[in-house]
Amino acid sequence: MAELGSKGVTAGKIASNVQKKLTRAQEKVLQKLGKADETKDEQFEQCVQNFNKQLSEGTRLQKDLRTYLASVKAMHEASKKLTECLQEVYEPDWPGRDDTNKIAENNDLLWTDFHQKLVDQALLTMDTYLGQFPDIKSRIAKRGRKLVDYDSARHHFEALQTAKKKDETKIAKAEEELVKAQKVFEEMNVDLQEELPSLWNSRVGFYVNTFQSIAGLEENFHKEMSKLNQNLHDVLLGLDKQYSGNAFPVKAQPRKKTKLFARLRKKMSSDSTPAKANKSPSPPPDGSPITSPETKTVNHELEPSTLEAPGASIPKSPSQSSLPAVVVETFPATVNGTVEGGASSERADMPPGFLFKVQAMHDYTATDSDELQLKAGDVVLVIPFENPEEQDEGWLMGVKESDWIQHKELDQCRGVFPENFTERVQ
Repeated sequence: MAELGSKGVTAGKIASNVQKKLTRAQEKVLQKLGKADETKDEQFEQCVQNFNKQLSEGTRLQKDLRTYLASVKAMHEASKKLTECLQEVYEPDWPGRDDTNKIAENNDLLWTDFHQKLVDQALLTMDTYLGQFPDIKSRIAKRGRKLVDYDSARHHFEALQTAKKKDETKIAKAEEELVKAQKVFEEMNVDLQEELPSLWNSRVGFYVNTFQSIAGLEENFHKEMSKLNQNLHDVLLGLDKQYSGNAFPVKAQPRKKTKLFARLRKKMSSDSTPAKANKSPSPPPDGSPITSPETKTVNHELEPSTLEAPGASIPKSPSQSSLPAVVVETFPATVNGTVEGGASSERADMPPGFLFKVQAMHDYTATDSDELQLKAGDVVLVIPFENPEEQDEGWLMGVKESDWIQHKELDQCRGVFPENFTERVQ
């Protein structure tokens, strides 16, 4: 009997809930059709709008914070790989090896600590802050349903009162239902009317605390990371001083063989003067060793008649010398006769088409008849190529300033030279 009673109560409750849903649906339809008035509370509606905005902003902040933490984790891994690479290439006999290992360990610990503190002081706080919204959102929805119940009970009571044939028993029961619905609604409404404004105002303090925590953690992290980077810089500076004599060599850019033969045809058609023999470049002032010459191969697509021309010899590409490491400033290639930022207009005291000046940083021994022989300190006036297609990457056309002042003749003095043996001075 108890089970039947329990089942009966459950069935009755289900039936009651179904009836409530039907009544609410009917009431909302009437309200939308304008056949029934709806209780409005503009102040509460504004609170609900603020609540939804606050929830949306908080959810976005939580998402972006998780993205930030994922980025920190990725940077940690990348930094760890980089320091591991440094440890592997740092040879045992180099000074500061133990220091670099210690720096790598501290770097890893610093990243780990930074990530964990962000989780504890920002992400978990964010999760707690957003944890209160689902319950309040559910209560707002429930209040909306109770408001419909109240309006429905009110309309039912009013309809019975205005009916031509009044039934006092039904009126009394309807009034009782109205009072009950009103009480349930007002209890929920009062609580939310107090909580929602308070929740809305709390956002200011929460955002301040959250971003202050993130900013403070970042400040401390970068401050400690800066110390580690300075230590690493000092260690590598010591290594550089001990091995300062083994600088990375600077070589001239190889000239392309197709353009080399284009110049050869021009030379052969004018004076058929044989090119000079290939020479090794002169040693740099600091005595750095010279690398072995590189010889360019012949372009097999050149016509046989040209290759067999009497008295013609094939010029070879310049050999590249091992030079001490220098800082080489690169400028745009003068393939069209102009350089951005350079002087494009002709000057009376400069050769036609003058672009800018460069100064030789090292000696360069010409290995072809159309190349300039340079000594460290020579100033060269850079001019455009007559045919831009003949310009090789890394090579410039010019005339030494001393030759131009003395002869004022381009045909006899101009030549090509490797750009990375010079630096721009004007």
